[in-house]
Amino acid sequence: MRRSVSADLDFSTGEGATQVALLIAVARAPGLEITDELTVTKDGDPVEVVEIGAPHHGVMHLVEFDAATVRGAQVRVRYSATIDGDPAAALNLAPAPSTSDLLTYLRPSRYAESDELLPTARREFRGLSGLGLLDAVASWVRERLFYVPGSSRVTDGAVSTMLHGQGVCRDYAHLVVALLRAMDTPARLTAVYAPGLSPMDFHAVAEAWVAGHWHVVDATGLAPRSSLVRIATGRDAADTAFLSSYGGGLRMGPQRVMATVDGDLPVDEPSTAVRLP
Repeated sequence: MRRSVSADLDFSTGEGATQVALLIAVARAPGLEITDELTVTKDGDPVEVVEIGAPHHGVMHLVEFDAATVRGAQVRVRYSATIDGDPAAALNLAPAPSTSDLLTYLRPSRYAESDELLPTARREFRGLSGLGLLDAVASWVRERLFYVPGSSRVTDGAVSTMLHGQGVCRDYAHLVVALLRAMDTPARLTAVYAPGLSPMDFHAVAEAWVAGHWHVVDATGLAPRSSLVRIATGRDAADTAFLSSYGGGLRMGPQRVMATVDGDLPVDEPSTAVRLP
């Protein structure tokens, strides 16, 4: 399956900015045959981009601007990639998580307060485990939340999402992650490109460690899981933001994300186990 993805981000730095560092996470994580390109410009001129490693073999990019030139600068990030290859073959090459990783994904985190949701999880999913637990949690979250763009704040976690009964993809994923961790199942959040998503944007899903593999759990059901393209993986949205700024604020401008597959989109059966390379 050939997939094509792209992200175009436009923003400006604040007039009071000093030395600014940008951490960009839009590149496809390694694992399949890929042809990609990332460019960053400031006021139309290309700037140096440093590739750095990220957890779970992801890729992030660091850009630093000095104080003399950063104030009020217009910055553009352009990324495009074509992904080929057999996902099953890439899965066979993926290293197994360490014991430390699995323990990390059992603990509460900033946006996935599994300790606060433990009574709810134990009441709703008592006696369930394995893939059956994943299906039950996804269905439970899907039935109780309304997908409402703009309804949540960047500071909202799983508990707030459950209480308000609405959110966007990251809110769904945080609630899934928190409930699974409360049931002693390691779970993490993954940022992805999602062919078939409407309206098109970056997407977030959960992954859970069951029967010796990471399985995708997407309670939104908005895109076929087998077509997803991994960008970044971590405890929650704090680890997987597509753009982070240090040293000065940003004013976001137009943002365009695209993800397509050649031919027809695959059909996604919710009860079928799906893994991402």
